[in-house]
Amino acid sequence: MRTLVAVVGLALMCAASPVWSYEEIIVTDGGTITGKVTLAGGKPTPKAFNLVTFPDPVYCGRISTGTGWRLLEEFTTATDGGFKDVVVWLAEVPKGKPFNFTPPRIEAKDCRFLPFVATVKNHENVVVVNMDPVMHDIQAYETSQLGPRVLFNTPLPMNAHHKREVGAHSHEHLAGEPMTEPVNLTKGRRIFVMQCGFHAYMVSWGIAVENPYHAITDRDGMFKIPDVPPGEYVLIAWHPETGPMLEQKVTVRAKESVTADFEFKAPTGRRSAHEMVENPHYGIESLGKPLAILPTLKQQTP
Repeated sequence: MRTLVAVVGLALMCAASPVWSYEEIIVTDGGTITGKVTLAGGKPTPKAFNLVTFPDPVYCGRISTGTGWRLLEEFTTATDGGFKDVVVWLAEVPKGKPFNFTPPRIEAKDCRFLPFVATVKNHENVVVVNMDPVMHDIQAYETSQLGPRVLFNTPLPMNAHHKREVGAHSHEHLAGEPMTEPVNLTKGRRIFVMQCGFHAYMVSWGIAVENPYHAITDRDGMFKIPDVPPGEYVLIAWHPETGPMLEQKVTVRAKESVTADFEFKAPTGRRSAHEMVENPHYGIESLGKPLAILPTLKQQTP
């Protein structure tokens, strides 16, 4: 994978965590934790990938800058800084409501993995489906400060009923056969990252949870964790591209609501070798033939 080192290097902030036992009980007097996560400092410079250096530049260029570049949209924020795709969870919960975990479904759609961030559970499956009329290849890793380890690497076939010739104006999405793989993490690792081996700008992250008290922030940066047994807890917030996790102590009282907010600092400086530069050796003209890469679905701006 061409960008594995750059991708997983950003996740080497997760300290080893022991496996805590969890007892399921009926919670009748639970409280609720609500809050908002914000990103301070504005959006960092996005990672950029020249589409002519990857397969399917015309179809995947439906989301692009209009100049032949595809940006990896890692930071989604509201006008007030509300930060989407942050996982917030309670650590070391001894007992609580039933932990009914549904394996995440990740779709390859318009040459991106959706959702960008999900929660996974150790020894449970993750389901990946190709909705595109082009082939994808799944390379999945676990990572921590210990470094990356391969979990699985497998092709993700497309639906056989897709049209053979697709271009920038193609919009049909048909589900291919779901790929189901277990996420078997080793001790001390809880971060899961998946990248397409054909299209390096397709990335999805996950973090393993050990109890049902977790949430992912919405477009406004808001989250809600209900039915929490009364007690004192450590609340943790994580985003794959912001550096160390944030944490704070919270006290939950019976049938009451408590507010807990987080603020991440936006990364500064050069974060990756993948930045958009004007270089005729890697532009569309380098192909020596005309090629229309049109952002018909979404025109991205740096």
